[in-house]
Amino acid sequence: MASLKIGVFQPLNDLETGDPAVVAKRAEDLGFASYWAPEHTVIPVGSADVYPGKQADEPPPEYLFKMPDPLLALTRAAAVTTRIEVGTAVSLIPERNPLLTAKEVATLDHYSRGRFLFGIGAGWNEPECTVMGGDFPHRWTQTRDAVHAMKALWSGEGEYHGAYFDFGPVVCRPRPTRQPHPPILLGSIANPRVYRRVVEWGDGWLPFTTDPGEIAEGRQAMTELAKGSGRDPESIDITLFSPDGCFRKAPEVAEAEKAGADGLVLWLQGADEVSILAELEVLAGELL
Repeated sequence: MASLKIGVFQPLNDLETGDPAVVAKRAEDLGFASYWAPEHTVIPVGSADVYPGKQADEPPPEYLFKMPDPLLALTRAAAVTTRIEVGTAVSLIPERNPLLTAKEVATLDHYSRGRFLFGIGAGWNEPECTVMGGDFPHRWTQTRDAVHAMKALWSGEGEYHGAYFDFGPVVCRPRPTRQPHPPILLGSIANPRVYRRVVEWGDGWLPFTTDPGEIAEGRQAMTELAKGSGRDPESIDITLFSPDGCFRKAPEVAEAEKAGADGLVLWLQGADEVSILAELEVLAGELL
């Protein structure tokens, strides 16, 4: 079996389609390493018609319109578990106030005793980003500014003066249990810009891909960048965020591990709690 850490992503995670407390607890009991939830606070009407990868004549996926707040869903999951890590895949940072988000992240990491994984992204839906207050054309610049602001807050008492966020000395406690902060994993397709961002201000990469070759390419590129900047390449995590239906067989997982992935997140396909729990049993038997 694979030695990389295998987790599960539940796109439908409300009380009708699968209570995160129930699913995360069963995932922990079966030996999965992590449980992940998505984020879309609002979807402006009509904006999901341009969903990436969607064919022209197909409706947008149902889960886009049924997402509870991920940090609250993960708090519910963390409350009934003791070992499994809980993560966002992904939190849309341009749509969030970093002072409030830093408090929420620190609180979740505090209550879970250091089990939170902060998967972040800049989003693909321009109307959504705009209505939530984001600067869509410069969303990754805004994301970087917000992350630096949150890092200052996670110290417990800090200040920050950036292009998008500017505040004097403030106290923000409790601090996260995991120090200096929970791992920040940048969700993105493969490209040189994300490699630089990870090396400069992230802890890892959360690529959404079906191609293990992209993992190998990213690992090599970030290793070279890290060595050039004096950073230990081993400090950079790559957790593959599997598209729906992919990497569900042992040979596929072995290929991802050989390419340089440290972890793998499997997309759960069940549409209700019963089918999701049955799916977890099948995946555990195949991969764990």
